[in-house]
Amino acid sequence: MKAVSKLVVLLIVGVFTATFASAKSAEDAYLESCRKDPGVPVPVAVVTPSVGPEYSGAIVQLEFVVDETGKPVDLAVKSAPDDTLAATVLDAVKKWRFKPVLRDGVAVETKVSLPVKIVETPEVETLPYFAAR
Repeated sequence: MKAVSKLVVLLIVGVFTATFASAKSAEDAYLESCRKDPGVPVPVAVVTPSVGPEYSGAIVQLEFVVDETGKPVDLAVKSAPDDTLAATVLDAVKKWRFKPVLRDGVAVETKVSLPVKIVETPEVETLPYFAAR
């Protein structure tokens, strides 16, 4: 099976504006278009794995903590259509970096529930997100 490049849309920060310039990478478009609400860790570096077309539309539900340095830790897969996709998505999210949440000027850990939907670029869809202390 030939792998094709797909964008794993990691929707942690709300609604996207789905207008992309063709010269931008999917990762750059994601970083520019995500909302940056207070109290939500903001991604500053993302990794997009390559998966086959059979995963188009699949959703992997992750939970993890963004630590004070902006690294995702304590990652767990809550649901996925299969173990192969779950492992691929988990490996990608481990490489993400975030701008951590600040409380009174101090970076704090933030628990994140993250639905990951596999879609072809450049279309981006949104799912609800939840971030809690």
